[in-house]
Amino acid sequence: MRFLAVPGRGVPKATHWQREWASRPGWAWAPEPPGPPLVLADRVAALDLAIGASGEPVVLVAHSAGCIATVMWAERHRGPVSAALLVTPPWLREAEPDAAADWRVPMAPLPFRAVLVASRTDPYCTFASAGVYAEAWGAELFDAGDVGHLDSKTGFGPWPAGEALVAGLG
Repeated sequence: MRFLAVPGRGVPKATHWQREWASRPGWAWAPEPPGPPLVLADRVAALDLAIGASGEPVVLVAHSAGCIATVMWAERHRGPVSAALLVTPPWLREAEPDAAADWRVPMAPLPFRAVLVASRTDPYCTFASAGVYAEAWGAELFDAGDVGHLDSKTGFGPWPAGEALVAGLG
């Protein structure tokens, strides 16, 4: 089983849980975090290349905008994805009518098992909005509690609960 870390908008700090996990054997970035600006079409293309690099099944572990890239990939492509962990996706639905087509968030069931991790205190997505995503994507909703955006700023670093979720998907 392969694991691909799908980064968010920026470059995760050295202390970010996703950076630490991506350094483990059997893990890779999809793509290596390029930093701003975020061009979703480029991220989706890089994710497609990483998934297609092997016929071996893959678990996607996406954070923030990486969750949006993951669901966009699933809408447009197929590959040996067995599951995805979608951690604190940003809520982009309000901006959709005025947003570029690149930012239209698919709202259809994913063709693989998914767990969406939502925070009660995420500044980019309310818990209720995360529930809307989870229902639309056919994902299990995991209540992570008051964890902000689950990033280095909010103290994640090590994230044992996330490791347990990944183990359940792999």
